[in-house]
Amino acid sequence: MTNRTVAIIGTRGYPSYYSGFETAVRHIAPYLADRGWAVRVYSRPDFVHLDDLERDSRVRTVFTWGRESKSLSTLSYGMTACFDIFRHPVDVALVMNVANGYWLPILRRRGIPILTNVDGIEWDRAKWGRLAKRVFYTGAKLSAHFSTGLVFDAAAIANRWRREFKRDGVIIPYGGEPPVEELPVEPGLTHRGYALFVARFVPENTVFEFLMAAEVLCQQYDVVMVGSSGYGGEIDAKVADLAKTNSRFHWFGHISDDRRLDSLWQHAGAYFHGHSVGGTNPSLVQAMACGAPIVARDTVFTREVLDDCAIFIPPQIEAIRSAIAQLLTDSDRQKSLSDRAQARARTHYTWEQVNEGYASALRDLVSGSFVKS
Repeated sequence: MTNRTVAIIGTRGYPSYYSGFETAVRHIAPYLADRGWAVRVYSRPDFVHLDDLERDSRVRTVFTWGRESKSLSTLSYGMTACFDIFRHPVDVALVMNVANGYWLPILRRRGIPILTNVDGIEWDRAKWGRLAKRVFYTGAKLSAHFSTGLVFDAAAIANRWRREFKRDGVIIPYGGEPPVEELPVEPGLTHRGYALFVARFVPENTVFEFLMAAEVLCQQYDVVMVGSSGYGGEIDAKVADLAKTNSRFHWFGHISDDRRLDSLWQHAGAYFHGHSVGGTNPSLVQAMACGAPIVARDTVFTREVLDDCAIFIPPQIEAIRSAIAQLLTDSDRQKSLSDRAQARARTHYTWEQVNEGYASALRDLVSGSFVKS
């Protein structure tokens, strides 16, 4: 047991359901509290569910000021969180996202060890303009310089950081949590009878290509899209229009209900994963745990996570349409991919492994014995 205090910054808070970082914190924070840590999670008011029945009361949710916008949210909330930690020190800080690298000198001046999860390669993302990419790249350089220890969620990300920033660290992926039972099928859908897409509507997630393929697929099959850009835009408008004009196309927007998402993955006939930038994707791992038959954009990251548990294709409209259509009519292939994905998730991607990885790294930072992989 420990009496140490950890502050977690860089996410939308606890408990929150926005993305992979928030999912990770919902698992990591209670795990650390179980082991005697005092846990402080810096949060944004608009994203936190304090009345969540699964909220662990031992985890302290701290709100600080920030500006909620596409380009300034992470920077502004990270800055105010770091200043609050400076005034109310902790034994160690867990920082998510290299955009917070600008504020790490504040923590270092206080003598606080810093464990930074570098996330993906943000400066490669098409959704950011030239200035934003430069901001993220500079934040990464600062994170490499000022962080005491680094966490990479995939070996491919670790390799990139070794090449570009000459820093090593520990590899801790994301976990999956298989449903304890077979969940009811979403109303209007049938088991293994629909194609599924779950992602933010940004270019590097192959959203446009999937949507163009979906326009053809939904003439014959049900197609479900979960997600949005978060800020409106052309893709959101196209998706909304297709949902209005074709009854077999279903757009559910952002879903924060884990049980409903698990049901969609569990019963999908083909789940298309189109992410191209980043390491171990939390949605992909959860889809594996739920047994979704997966069609994935072929990248070094998806190959690392999926191994032989998916159909890999290039990011082309016809390739997406063809692979999904074939899988939706092949029940034997669906079962084979589902079984293999679940087995790989159970072996390599569990929250118990992830939580202990973070707990061990934080303990080592506090004791001064942090060992890089």
